[in-house]
Amino acid sequence: MSQESISSRLRGAAASLILWVVLYMLVNTLIFATLPSYIPGFKELLEPYSTYVGVGLALGFGYMIVRSASNLAYWMLRLRHPHSTAAAVRSVLTILGVGALAAAVAGGAAGGAAGVALGGFIGMVVGFATQQVLGQAVAGLFVLLVRPIKIGDYVMVAGEQGVVEDVTTMFTIIRKDDGTLALIPNNQLVGSKIYVIKRGS
Repeated sequence: MSQESISSRLRGAAASLILWVVLYMLVNTLIFATLPSYIPGFKELLEPYSTYVGVGLALGFGYMIVRSASNLAYWMLRLRHPHSTAAAVRSVLTILGVGALAAAVAGGAAGGAAGVALGGFIGMVVGFATQQVLGQAVAGLFVLLVRPIKIGDYVMVAGEQGVVEDVTTMFTIIRKDDGTLALIPNNQLVGSKIYVIKRGS
């Protein structure tokens, strides 16, 4: 992909992020400030459900804002890094952003100290539930950024020997000498010795 195309998509991602933030502010203002002042009885109708409406708006628009911010980071990284590295960063940012959004909404809905406790509890639950996946994703990000091995290298890693076919966020794919593919989790790759027998071209 050419630099001009990447720059164009970068501008589009920035515009998308700004658009979602502005839309959230406008819709929030419309529902909670403008409509109650112009439509008689709207405030009384909205009041029992205002927390739910606020949470729904925050979750919906928040997800789109997180997604747009992750895409912006992706296209910024694409200016200097390959797709695999930028995609890994985008995935990690999306996971972290959605987790932070859920904790913030939970904290805001519960209010005060209860909100902080609830947000912390949700963070712990999500952390324990995704510990293995996040560990692999962070290890994959490390492998993609540091690049101890590259596609085309003939390596021996985690007891497997062959040519590196691909390095993704979660796995490093090696084609063994007999033609079979070995998918090595990146957290194993980071935690083991890597023998580069021959560098690829």
